[in-house]
Amino acid sequence: MTDSTAPWMVVGLGNPGPEYAGNRHNIGFMVADLLAERMGGRFKRAQKAQAQVVEGRIGPPGPAGRRVVLAKPMSYMNLSGGPVTALKEFYKVPTEQIVAVHDELDIDYATLRLKLGGGDNGHNGLKSITKSLGPNYLRVRAGIGRPPGRMDVAAFVLKDFSGTERKELDWFVDRAADAVEALVTEGLERAQSTYNS
Repeated sequence: MTDSTAPWMVVGLGNPGPEYAGNRHNIGFMVADLLAERMGGRFKRAQKAQAQVVEGRIGPPGPAGRRVVLAKPMSYMNLSGGPVTALKEFYKVPTEQIVAVHDELDIDYATLRLKLGGGDNGHNGLKSITKSLGPNYLRVRAGIGRPPGRMDVAAFVLKDFSGTERKELDWFVDRAADAVEALVTEGLERAQSTYNS
């Protein structure tokens, strides 16, 4: 059951710094940036956490829209739990109203899966958040597929999207942002039925 008086928090996962901006591992940042643009907000340094935040509303204009804190942890991916916990406490966000947007190796490229809870599947950002909060937060899993051949997973996620992937990337990020909005405004089941294609 969600708490209508508490804000939601949408956390885009990635690594800070221009050298990581186009990496597969940074799709969470890309989605957060698009959501900030849609909300008409700009990321600012958070006062109480190593993160950048935007506060605004998602959904219909006026009181029907949901209050949302968008966040990008400015620690590295494997330390995301610290900033997320600090923001959760500062904004008084219930764990079940936290949405992590992240890359997912076990899902084909440009495919989305929305879920509540579960394991971290070797994802260091999720591992860190779960260690801090427990597993019961929402996830928007953005598929990046598996590395080709014998390519190392760590090298694959820290590479930029390929030329072929980039042709679909804007559409994919847009769809992931739509999925976050649906999750926050319509709830998990309805969002899953639309986006877990």
